Amino acid sequence: MIEPAFLLAAFVCGFTAMGLRLPPLVGFLAAGFVLNALGFDKTPLLQTLSDIGVTLLLFTIGLKLDVRTLLRRDVWGSASLHMLASTLLMVALLSLFKWLGLGLLAGAGWQKLAMLGFALSFSSTVFVVKILDKRSETQTAYGRLAIGVLIMQDIFAVFFLTASTGELPSPWALGLVLLLPLAPALRALLDRLGHGEMQILFGMLLALVLGYALFESVGVKGDLGALIIGLLLAPHPAAQTLARSMFNLKELLLVGFFLSIGLTAMPGWTHLGMALVLVAILPLKSLLYQLVFSCFPMRNRTSLLATLSLSNYSEFGLIVGTIAVASGWLDEQWLVVLSLAVAISFAASAILNGFSEGIYRRFEPSMPQRDPRQLAPRDRPIEVGDAEAVVLGMGRIGRSVYRRLQKEYGLRVLGIDSNTNTVETLGKRGFNIVEGDAVDSDFWDKLLMSRGVKMVVLAMPHHAGNLFALKQLKSRAFSGRITAIVEYPEEIEPIMALGANAVFHVYDEAGRALADSAAEESGVESMTRQLG
Repeated sequence: MIEPAFLLAAFVCGFTAMGLRLPPLVGFLAAGFVLNALGFDKTPLLQTLSDIGVTLLLFTIGLKLDVRTLLRRDVWGSASLHMLASTLLMVALLSLFKWLGLGLLAGAGWQKLAMLGFALSFSSTVFVVKILDKRSETQTAYGRLAIGVLIMQDIFAVFFLTASTGELPSPWALGLVLLLPLAPALRALLDRLGHGEMQILFGMLLALVLGYALFESVGVKGDLGALIIGLLLAPHPAAQTLARSMFNLKELLLVGFFLSIGLTAMPGWTHLGMALVLVAILPLKSLLYQLVFSCFPMRNRTSLLATLSLSNYSEFGLIVGTIAVASGWLDEQWLVVLSLAVAISFAASAILNGFSEGIYRRFEPSMPQRDPRQLAPRDRPIEVGDAEAVVLGMGRIGRSVYRRLQKEYGLRVLGIDSNTNTVETLGKRGFNIVEGDAVDSDFWDKLLMSRGVKMVVLAMPHHAGNLFALKQLKSRAFSGRITAIVEYPEEIEPIMALGANAVFHVYDEAGRALADSAAEESGVESMTRQLG
């Protein structure tokens, strides 16, 4: 059974972080250190829950990832260049600190410095994906770039873990290629499971057994196995539904991961000082990301926001540290330093990313201008053409709105969605749709809105996105009608206050339509008609 104190500390610190307008995960990290100071130790159950949470995280990343993203030159190229440059930079800085006489680095050889530099070159998959998930920005241009870079780093990690053991994977690992012809059968089975507990159980089975356990049994990193199984299911339309179904379970289990970081070891003032030094040089690692990204044809916003999201140290640094300590390459005290540096970088990165849009707006005028003709197609200006209505967000509700406006009212409609797979799928089905991210300030700058547009419907799944889009439309003096959809009643007033012409609560409208349809079928007239 898990310690009641763990749950209490996680809740209190998470709630406090929310009150300070920080992500709850910052509070969970703090809770780990508080528990450590109170004398609690990491328990086997907490470690198990933590490991399962990370495995499910990678599985759900795979479910939402288009493998073609990894094949893009700006993804694998930037990940490779940054890892090499960042490792060399960290080694150089650590050598300087050694020369200046920092105690923990006294007597450190080049092997120790190289190991530390390599560990500090990674960014946190868990933290970044959690931040992007929270803001519903995993499918934005910068979100896909950041996740692609992180997955490439995970692949590099697999090579390191294999090399650190001095053992090659089992010859049976070659048999994993048989998962490719098995993928259609897995997708067909997913079709038959519906949307209840069997679907979630199937996801757990795939992630933990067919992914983690199978890959570990042949000498390949189990987390990579979970990611690959998710990738094999990603082309299926139900993959997104499965990812959403597992979201809350994954989030809860990841609380254990953040608690376990704080419980890794008890720091002293020397360890804290060294950790703060490492955090102080983090901006140089971030600058490297920006310089590397600028070598590829992408917008300034894409490169800068991806850089900000990746501006942290990784939990993989702790894994590298653990292996290095076990192998005698590092002193045990470095594990304490790395755990502190990771935790502090998470807190700093959470605050930084909360102001990412403002930071971009501040620095954008001084950044080199890009020729639109040299940008990737997804980053070029968007033309609405002769559209009379624009629907932002082409999920189930957005698609229904699109069809209704087109068929019942004869309007020329343009759909806009940030998900590449959604755009491709609906495009093949005859929808007039383009890719664009409505929470991207540059999207509004490159959107060529014609005077023929009579209305805009905000049908995005996240309230913050609809609010942002409404602000952008109003700031650009859009003269047409703006209609928004909300999921919760408390979201109606803020969006009306910003100037929406009409707001519809999803469940109220569905209930009203169902009641009207049922009454009509039964021949019952409404009270309004009876009184009239």
